[in-house]
Amino acid sequence: MTERDPLNITGQLIADKYQVEQLVGEGGFAVVYRAMHVIWKKPVAIKFFNGLSSAPQDQRESLTQDFINEGALLTELSSQTANIVQARDVGTYTAPDGAWMPYMVLEWLEGRPLDAIMDADRAAGLPPWTIQQVYRVLEPAATALDLAHSRGIAHRDIKPANLFISGDPRSGAAGVKVLDFGVAKMMSDNTHMQAALAKTGTAITSFTPQYGAPEQFSRSHGATGPWTDVYALALVGVELLTGKVALDGGDFIQLAFSSANPERRPTPRTLGAEVSDAVEAVFARALATAPSERYPSCGQFISALAVSLGITGPVSMMPVQNDLTFGATVMAGPTSIPTPVSFPGNVQPSYSAATTASPSTVDPAGVAAQRKGSGGLLFAGIGGLAVLLIGGGAYFALNNDKGGAGPSASTEASSAPVASAAEPVPFTCPEGTVKIEKGQFFMGSDHPDARPNQKPVHNVTLNSYCMDLYQVTVKDYKACSDSGKCRRAPTEVSWPAMTEKQKQTYSPLCNINDPEGRADHPINCVTWDMANVYCKAQGKRLPTEAEWEYATRGPDGRVYPWGDEEPTEKHLNACGTECVKWGEENGEELSALYEADDGYPTTSPVGKFPAGRSRFGPYDVVGNVWEWVADYEGTYTPDARVDPRGPEVGEKRVLRGGAFNGGFREWLWPSYRYASLPKTQSYGHGFRCAMDFEGDDDAAPQ
Repeated sequence: MTERDPLNITGQLIADKYQVEQLVGEGGFAVVYRAMHVIWKKPVAIKFFNGLSSAPQDQRESLTQDFINEGALLTELSSQTANIVQARDVGTYTAPDGAWMPYMVLEWLEGRPLDAIMDADRAAGLPPWTIQQVYRVLEPAATALDLAHSRGIAHRDIKPANLFISGDPRSGAAGVKVLDFGVAKMMSDNTHMQAALAKTGTAITSFTPQYGAPEQFSRSHGATGPWTDVYALALVGVELLTGKVALDGGDFIQLAFSSANPERRPTPRTLGAEVSDAVEAVFARALATAPSERYPSCGQFISALAVSLGITGPVSMMPVQNDLTFGATVMAGPTSIPTPVSFPGNVQPSYSAATTASPSTVDPAGVAAQRKGSGGLLFAGIGGLAVLLIGGGAYFALNNDKGGAGPSASTEASSAPVASAAEPVPFTCPEGTVKIEKGQFFMGSDHPDARPNQKPVHNVTLNSYCMDLYQVTVKDYKACSDSGKCRRAPTEVSWPAMTEKQKQTYSPLCNINDPEGRADHPINCVTWDMANVYCKAQGKRLPTEAEWEYATRGPDGRVYPWGDEEPTEKHLNACGTECVKWGEENGEELSALYEADDGYPTTSPVGKFPAGRSRFGPYDVVGNVWEWVADYEGTYTPDARVDPRGPEVGEKRVLRGGAFNGGFREWLWPSYRYASLPKTQSYGHGFRCAMDFEGDDDAAPQ
């Protein structure tokens, strides 16, 4: 921190609740102060956009609304993941000298940005990071970015300074926060802001050239989007692996050439890192010059990297969970996810006619010089407390070389007028769920091998809704039944024409039989009604067929939830060599989907296969256990539909997604439909819940 006080507001009370303590960072068009929430007695960071103090009176209302919108966006995104910095409040402030400026209140973070850590590593002569250490930092950042990407939002300024680290990143005992979502873009795209900044001689860009993708330097390469974040995040990974800034250039023009140079792509091996062929291939695709040749989202990039490293479970830093202290952070424990099976063996389910129709170190001074040039950033350590969002262009954080001065002795509250622009908290999807944005897609399949009940293909439009990230676990279901809100899960299987041998063979697979050992496995052997009652007890419901299929495949017609790549033991828990062996030992003939061992002969804990996540984020949407959905079995028609529901009555209920005993690729198609009697208790049947999104954007697109 510093004794400087450019706004002369130390000791003043903002919005009747934020006592300003001290300046912690200063940039081209914004300054950040630490403040204390006088009611909760917890620190916050307040970012004042003093570069806009000259904005004309008639533009201030519009500017204020832009900041409210940006704060709402940040609030929504950070409510879905702990890996995005949280916005607490927005407002406007008028200083005693009459200067007007908007501000944003953010959670207070303890730690350092990644660029400060990297510079400290170089100064200490530490070797570059290992690929496993790099993955542990990139994975939570990629997951947070993928959440934004699923909503059509790109960050566009990913760089080490915007990845905030708490703890020791090399050991893995750390958390990651993505900073500065949308602020630079908002200011660079807003003509009112540009005009206001021009009066102060401040120019801003919406990206940092040292981490810029080709399309950011020239639109001749295409439009910016989620793939732009993929490029930048890959550059960060390369820098960690090599100890060298990935793009070579001392000015904007040189960096533009380096970013798009087809003869020298900035991959790990190009810069001297020793990585496997598979890892190099992942980075080569992520750093392709043409946006169309890259991974379309950070989720697919990090999933591909996980596959290249042989990672089948969550090994990243756990998300940081913030309590009401606004700054104190604790590491969350790992979450797991379960997976059951649906019917004996993996015989293809029948259908009736009625139902057809992703090491060398460098001179730290040289690296710092590169970062300072052409809109880059310079970050000086601040004794463990790091600057939050300072804005676009050049960033400066100030050393605490005075020994950490405390708040100013002046505590007299300012009488300057303050306008608070806080809005009612918008509806957000609950923890453990993800918002699936309103959209449309073609439901069903026109593949020649698709079963008749997947045809005809028809266009479906859906309102926004929330979907569980994981299948409901044994632990969660047991908590509901222990409270009396749900029936106890069955300990035995039951289906029509079941033999005594099948009962003896498959009943031990009902996960409730080992509630401690399989607590994080999916609950299975439950009937449709049990699943329905559980979801209602949580204030949710079962997803419709259309909602399940859209959340699994998205609008782009991909073959599998993760894309078009063929399934492997890294993508899901299906039938591999371990499953076939289990069948042989138990007198059941099973077919392998892949000639490899996925580690789980029956169900697995939920969330163990991040490479198989859908584009929207849910885990285990194929494999592990089939999932009950709300609809009765019915036929498709070619007509376009909006929020379709199945028939009002019927004999069977639909299940989706395949199970751990699956040996057929068709089961993994998001369009694949299977139906069973609602009272069936199968070791391969489980479920997840959904709920309506009750926000302002829940109207279906026209």
